[in-house]
Amino acid sequence: MGKKGKQSSSTDDILNTLGDFTSKENWDKFFTIRGVEDAFEWYAEWPELSQPLLSLFTGAPSSPEILVPGCGNSRLSEHMYDAGFKSITNVDFSKIVISDMLKRNVRERPGMKWRVMDMTSMRFDDETFDAVLDKGGLDALMEPELGPKLGDQYLSEVRRLLKSGGKFICLTLAESHVLGLLFPKFRFGWKMAVHSIPQKPSNKPSLVTFMVVAEKEDSSTVLSPITSSLGQSRLNSGGGQAAGLFEALERENQIRNEYSSGSDILYSFQDLQLGAKGNLSKLNQGSRFQFTLGGEGNSRFCYSAILLDAKENSGSFSYHCGVFIVPKTRAHEWLFSSEEGQWMVVESSKAARLIMVILDRSHSSASMADIQADLSPLVKQLAPGIDAEEVQIPFMMASDGIKQRNNVHQVTSPLTGPIVVEDVVYENVDEDVARLLSSRDLTFRRLVFQRAENLVQSEALLVRNGALKNDQEQRRKSKSSSKSKKKGNHIQKNESGDQLHVYHDYLASSYHLGIVSGFVLIASQLENMVSSGRKVNTIVIGLGAGLLPLFLHRSMSFLLVEAVELDAVILDLATDYFGFSEDEYLKVHIADGIKFIGEVENQANSSSNGNSPKNEDNTRSKIDILIIDVDSADSSSGMTCPAADFVEEAFLLKVKNALSEQGLFVVNLVARSPTMKDMVVQRMKTVFAHLYSLQLEEDVNMVLFGLCCKDSIEPKSSPQSIRRLEKLLNLRHPVMSQSIVEGAKKIKCLK
Repeated sequence: MGKKGKQSSSTDDILNTLGDFTSKENWDKFFTIRGVEDAFEWYAEWPELSQPLLSLFTGAPSSPEILVPGCGNSRLSEHMYDAGFKSITNVDFSKIVISDMLKRNVRERPGMKWRVMDMTSMRFDDETFDAVLDKGGLDALMEPELGPKLGDQYLSEVRRLLKSGGKFICLTLAESHVLGLLFPKFRFGWKMAVHSIPQKPSNKPSLVTFMVVAEKEDSSTVLSPITSSLGQSRLNSGGGQAAGLFEALERENQIRNEYSSGSDILYSFQDLQLGAKGNLSKLNQGSRFQFTLGGEGNSRFCYSAILLDAKENSGSFSYHCGVFIVPKTRAHEWLFSSEEGQWMVVESSKAARLIMVILDRSHSSASMADIQADLSPLVKQLAPGIDAEEVQIPFMMASDGIKQRNNVHQVTSPLTGPIVVEDVVYENVDEDVARLLSSRDLTFRRLVFQRAENLVQSEALLVRNGALKNDQEQRRKSKSSSKSKKKGNHIQKNESGDQLHVYHDYLASSYHLGIVSGFVLIASQLENMVSSGRKVNTIVIGLGAGLLPLFLHRSMSFLLVEAVELDAVILDLATDYFGFSEDEYLKVHIADGIKFIGEVENQANSSSNGNSPKNEDNTRSKIDILIIDVDSADSSSGMTCPAADFVEEAFLLKVKNALSEQGLFVVNLVARSPTMKDMVVQRMKTVFAHLYSLQLEEDVNMVLFGLCCKDSIEPKSSPQSIRRLEKLLNLRHPVMSQSIVEGAKKIKCLK
């Protein structure tokens, strides 16, 4: 750093031996050698400073309280006193210089105060001063090799000590590392300006002194650009020093402009501490913003986080502040990635303030205990209105409830991306299936697309041979096909050596059961078709693991089931790991579902009643039951199933034209967004004469049923309809029949 003033060669020698400008011992030695009467001026002297400095106090209180930190033996405060400012407090951590300065001024300037004090930790009350006048103090603390810690502590003290409307006047050489701390520290709620101090005429080039002024505003969230009185002439005369300042100014004002114009800015934790979003010790109902938490030596990890203060009329709260951790595998779900979904999490958390922390791959090696220990001291600083040492902040997490997981197979499809087949044991299982097998440690095989990892595409129960009572046929079929034996496929051994296989007479997915429950709406028509010997043309768009098409085929032999799957890799997985197989009445088409239905619409003959999907002239019969069971590659809209194209009105009209007169259209809708649900429902109401829904207990899946016929429909829960459906189902277990009937009773009419 540079110095300017009347310096002898001996003074230069003394300064050269100072070394560390933050060392109290070094400064004591300096002031002892220098002596009390030989004042040392950093940078500019009073003749150059007086006019720009005194102009800052125009309109100030008649007797403003002024603090001069790191005063040394400069005469700056003496000149200010003589100019009429009598309430001046000087501080320095050198007892020697404070003692000398007191002796020098006690008679001529009796109102002047002198205190031995560390400027990074001053013993004054908040908002004590109208101005803080710093001449080189910040620069002295900002030794590049020591880092910004002391400078940051000092500026925090300045912010604390200034009254509203007060000014921090910093005389500095404006080096880049100093401005890199100074500008952000006074970014929010401060009005800043930069001026240059006129130089005394000299034949020798010298460093330019700049004056940075930060004025404390009433609103702590105001973000104003830094103004400057520097012109091109100053840029030219200041050389690289001025050019560096201009560059720093331009960069900071660009940041401020982005903050001012952006609606979803990612704030730093320091920004929040500096007032970027106001006083966080108070709740601000409905406030939501994103920020980064931790890092930079404050913690082991850095986190992306969202702070949400519950909206008005949110009801009672169980917690004043809570933390909700979202694992990497669920970070892209609509519930956690969209604003609408996040507010739903806030409501369910019962926290007045919720800090949602999103984990990523950088946290994969840490346990949840590590994460919680790392976060605890950070989030305490964000708890509203409570002493950080006293507050107890609960940690919540979006768990998948899995007790044990085994990766069976993984493949990457060009169409679908990474796909995993895994066997899992849940922490809790459904009571019905627990009764079915008299066990709670049941294993389920799952098909998971990593593009939406928390959405289980298909789930099947694994059982060992002979585990199910009165199931002789299943025992006979427990031997795998030669292809299965060759690949190891859907057969595996548990720890006791018994073979486990996929059990096809049990539907593990509740929405699959809900789809079958909807057949009650056309039970009378199905009964008539069966009695006449006609096959019921059934198309399922979306094969998954093949569990639903196979269950329909096994439990309703009168159905002619065709599954349409876009990705051939999925068919291989269903065959190799879930025991799926085709036969005369169960076929798979590798095709685009939208185009497939379009072709059916074009070919269907409205008078066709054949037992084959195609008539004698090779045209297709109309569809009796059409089921849409596909996921969306893009769930950012809040709809995970189906893909958006399957609920566009143009496609729904194609469906209506492709369905038989008494046909049933079924859609598995997974949307946490009420807006998306309402949109899909309204579109289906427009197209179909009758619309029904089954809302599943988990409040995510909704199964929608559309009917084309304009005749009145028999009440779906009538005893006759229920009995017809039960007669049509050939189920091995009462548990399955009971679940389907209970679902049928819950179906509601929407139109």
